Amino acid sequence: MVKIGMMIGDRYEILEKIGTGGMSDVYKAKCHKLNRFVAVKVLKQEFSENANFVSKFRVEAQAAAGLMHPNIVNVYDVGEENGIHYIVMELVEGITLKKYIEKKARLSYKEAVSIAIQVSMGIEAAHNNHIIHRDIKPQNIIISKEGKVKVTDFGIAKAATSNTITSNVMGSVHYTSPEQARGGYSDEKSDIYSLGITLFEMLTGRVPFNGETTVAIAIKHIQEELPSPKNFVPEIPASVEGIVIKCCQKSPDRRYQNMQELVADLKQSLMSPDGDFVVQNAPDMDGGTRMLTDSEMEQIKRRAAYQDEEEYAQGEEFTHLDGEEPVEYEEPGDEYEEDGDEYDYNPRLERMTTILAVIAGIIICIIVVILAVRVFGNRGNGDNPSGPYATGIPNASQGGEGYVKMPDVKGWSLEDARNALTARGLKAEVKYEESGTAGEGIVIGTDVSADADLPAGTTVTLTVSTGTGSVEVPKVTGSSFADAESRLKDLGFAVTKVEGYSNDIEKDIVIAQVPDAGISVPKGSNITVTVSQGKGKVRVPRLIGSSEMDGTVSATEAGLEIGQVSYVYNSEYPEDQICYQSYSEGSYVDAGTKVDIKVSRGAEKVTYRCNASIHAPTAEEAPDYVPGTEVTLTLVTDDGQLLLEKKTGDFPQSANYYGLKSASGTITMTYEVVRGGTTTVDPDTGETINVPGTAEPRSFTRKINFVRE
Repeated sequence: MVKIGMMIGDRYEILEKIGTGGMSDVYKAKCHKLNRFVAVKVLKQEFSENANFVSKFRVEAQAAAGLMHPNIVNVYDVGEENGIHYIVMELVEGITLKKYIEKKARLSYKEAVSIAIQVSMGIEAAHNNHIIHRDIKPQNIIISKEGKVKVTDFGIAKAATSNTITSNVMGSVHYTSPEQARGGYSDEKSDIYSLGITLFEMLTGRVPFNGETTVAIAIKHIQEELPSPKNFVPEIPASVEGIVIKCCQKSPDRRYQNMQELVADLKQSLMSPDGDFVVQNAPDMDGGTRMLTDSEMEQIKRRAAYQDEEEYAQGEEFTHLDGEEPVEYEEPGDEYEEDGDEYDYNPRLERMTTILAVIAGIIICIIVVILAVRVFGNRGNGDNPSGPYATGIPNASQGGEGYVKMPDVKGWSLEDARNALTARGLKAEVKYEESGTAGEGIVIGTDVSADADLPAGTTVTLTVSTGTGSVEVPKVTGSSFADAESRLKDLGFAVTKVEGYSNDIEKDIVIAQVPDAGISVPKGSNITVTVSQGKGKVRVPRLIGSSEMDGTVSATEAGLEIGQVSYVYNSEYPEDQICYQSYSEGSYVDAGTKVDIKVSRGAEKVTYRCNASIHAPTAEEAPDYVPGTEVTLTLVTDDGQLLLEKKTGDFPQSANYYGLKSASGTITMTYEVVRGGTTTVDPDTGETINVPGTAEPRSFTRKINFVRE
């Protein structure tokens, strides 16, 4: 049993308990060998004698120990001592992304995308090591005090050593992929789906699918279309909307195929938020909505029942500091048994599973009856339909190739109308009008007539009744946040506060509102107000040495903007690297300041020409040279290119060459001088005898400068 003050592994002193999960506890400890604080994750005693649990604990440690990345909570050590199984990992001070979203209601698209980029990089490192997280969600993402984003809890990750691995892990149902919900094969693209749901929550402050039971939520992941985040926050850029939709496709083949693709689009969205660069993969049968089989439904109910039973044990295994109070992070990885094909149920859990299965069966029967009444109840009478089920499946009727029929949605609820348009590949915008004849939330008009042929992707404006209880949104810009919040709440509105910076408007004054003043909306609608934080000061990061795209991301993450971009030749930095920034690294400037950058084109590509007349050796160069003597002449550039090599006794010699990469060269002249020759007369015969001398080579060089072309 672990006690405060005890020493584990002869080096880790247990200081305090900082968290607990379903099958393990986490303690803050001090490593006396390296003199640093760490988190020690210890398997609970009641599980330490269970071979399956110990095996799972070891698998978790082995999977996580192979990962070292700045966006992952790193594992330092793994061990066992006197029956205590433990993992030593990095201690991170900060809060979970879940808590961060709750504090800010929702994040700006720039902040959400920047966080998603860091999360993606951490997951990419795991995928490169053949490790799938399988439980990506805001509770498992930590934002440190320094603003670094880290992915934690690889507790249910498993090394993907073959192509036939099937996960038994349900995961957290709000973020689980359709294939996980069905209990089928899951791979890297399952993490991409979960990250897409997490990005959706960052942007909107809510999850896309919710329900009273885990079964209901799981079924929605499998069968219901993902609502567009722009339905909740209209100002979300089109590219970011496209990224979320592509991440959350039902079919894995229609999602991003790897994290590199996702990171590239996320970075591009910061540079071109309204750009049309997100490529949605072609539809296939796997991507369509389909009914669940009986076996799949049974699997979902069983897994959901197990999750409900174990969910009480969830709690973050790391307690990190956030101001005055420690923050609890959830740790869902310990609730699930990975090894084997079945869960290790206890009798109480078995009874609970049976009860939940019966209840779920009753609920499904009721739903089937209600749907049958709605589908068949209005046949044969002249009543107007009240929703899409009255005329069958909305997307059954199509127009010509590339076109779809506009359904008649007047009299439908807003939700049904949106679903009908989405099913046909159309988009919806909403405006509200007061009506004395239609109830609140009922469509009373459209800007396109029914049965019109529309190109797929057309945006249709729905006019929706506010009933007789609509309220006109007052103007609150220019007011203090306290006054604005009071006025809006007095009128029955919900208020979401978003922080922003302004060089012109003082702190705590509202600088923007959505919807705008003068628009009538239903009572209780949410009004988003942006409140000035004054002139925010931010630290300028180092951009020099980064690529243009990475530098843009770094500046955006720091709260800055990229100003003028120029491209220059620079021999110190390779092509496409930033070689200049207008504000030095580490300086503090107002948030939103534009930083001018210069991007290197690489070393300047300069060429030279040689137009020279080579003269004979001079007396100064070659005192013993005899005019007319044959000379070996060579001309070589400083980078080793041979331009001229010949023997001649005639001077001057011309040398004309172009497109040279070197700015200068060397002329070498080599000639021979004869030494020691004599003439004698034979005394006996009187014959003249000539004794030839010895030829000695001589050489010298001349430096020659070329002319820049």
